[in-house]
Amino acid sequence: MKSKNLFYVFGTLQTITLGLIIFFILQTTTLGRDTSIVLSILFPIFTLIIEYMIYSKK
Repeated sequence: MKSKNLFYVFGTLQTITLGLIIFFILQTTTLGRDTSIVLSILFPIFTLIIEYMIYSKK
């Protein structure tokens, strides 16, 4: 149970950090703001889902 809580805490922190990094990097490109927001939300969420699927198999 404790390791599951740690996964949720660090997974959430990782997702937020990755989203912010992607958002700020995409601000320097010619992409629009809406595309930057969508990509900075979807990619980290997708990564978190994949990590959860791998973690829950064990």
